[in-house]
Amino acid sequence: MRCALLFAASLAAWAGDFPQTMEAFPGQTPNIDGVLAPGEWTDATSFAGVTGWISTFSPVTDPGDLAVKGYVKHDGRRLYFGFDVTDDVLYGIDTPRWLPAENPRAHDLTRAGFPWFGDEMEILMNATNRWSSPEENAAGNGQSWQMVCNLTKSRLGGIGAAGLLEGEPRSSLAAWTTYQRWIQTHAMDCAAKPKPGGKGYVLEWAISFDPCLEVAPGQFYSPRLGDRPMGLNIALGDLDEKERGAGNFGNFHHEDWWTGTPKGRTRIKEWGTLWIRTANKKPGPR
Repeated sequence: MRCALLFAASLAAWAGDFPQTMEAFPGQTPNIDGVLAPGEWTDATSFAGVTGWISTFSPVTDPGDLAVKGYVKHDGRRLYFGFDVTDDVLYGIDTPRWLPAENPRAHDLTRAGFPWFGDEMEILMNATNRWSSPEENAAGNGQSWQMVCNLTKSRLGGIGAAGLLEGEPRSSLAAWTTYQRWIQTHAMDCAAKPKPGGKGYVLEWAISFDPCLEVAPGQFYSPRLGDRPMGLNIALGDLDEKERGAGNFGNFHHEDWWTGTPKGRTRIKEWGTLWIRTANKKPGPR
């Protein structure tokens, strides 16, 4: 038992140097449809932002401008995230689809585009809980990755349709090809919809253990491996009218991260920890 505890503790130390932690417990399989149906996420762990998160650009001072309530759980086969986003202005819906000076091809659905340009969320996972250098970012494979779900463009639906896009590193053709395969084969699924009446959107994301959570070469997470810590980061990106992001890269209004530093948030070393648990969550006090 003592050896097992020491092993678990050592894995936790590799998951990310930053102290943020959350747990994914077993739960019912949600419908990935961009609707948080009544009771659908009550068995999930909940978390909130962006208060206390890391701002890359203009800090959020009003939760009516940008905020998120999140949920995480698994069903023994897939990991699920749900996000209820408050956003006062939806890019490309309440505004024209303006382009940044840094890249007039930002909406190209190629490696020349910016998949994260728009109102979007990103999930970054390090299934191995290890890194080889302090500067290491996601590799773009089952062991570590960074993927995007955008409200107004997607690989499967094209421009104007919400869904998944290939993430980083776009410079790697191998990573791009892997991400595209995951999307096209539904190894990952994501659905996002504006809330009725606007002022935000709902996003639901499903991640298959196999092939997306590779804990060791050729080995993918399953509950038979027991409780397992993995590196995790989450980003919420927000574009409004172009002038509201004046002075920021791409005229982004906000980009907030669950953990890390403003310049190092994509480095694996700066992520927090997601524990995938095999036992059901104990009910809290009523």
